[in-house]
Amino acid sequence: MVLLNKPGFTMMERSLDASALRQKVIANNIANVDTPNFKRSDVLFEELLENEMNGGVSGIVGNRTNPRHFYIGNRSAQVEAKIQTDESTTMNNNMNNVDVDYEMSLLAKNQLRYNVMIQQVNADFQKLRTVLGGR
Repeated sequence: MVLLNKPGFTMMERSLDASALRQKVIANNIANVDTPNFKRSDVLFEELLENEMNGGVSGIVGNRTNPRHFYIGNRSAQVEAKIQTDESTTMNNNMNNVDVDYEMSLLAKNQLRYNVMIQQVNADFQKLRTVLGGR
């Protein structure tokens, strides 16, 4: 459907996917809080997206002499979430580096972020329904 094939909607979809992946990774970290030699993981998405949006290396881009000019090239950031494991730190005597309080705060932060994105998607769909309904 052409209405849903917009760069903003695609980025919202990728953000929701990254948030769901982050939920799984944080849950895995919490589940392994007492596992010896377990190293916590984190999901990188916002940092990669910011790097891409601020001019990261992404192929051929046209020269803009005025900020009002259109971008030439692929400006729709094709950023995928990546899982990164922290191998450099230890927290417990069993060489584990999971802090359950920190993980729970990350879980709450991720839940808030996910709720905001879902509200935005619902608002976008409501606008589409209004436009298609002719009201």
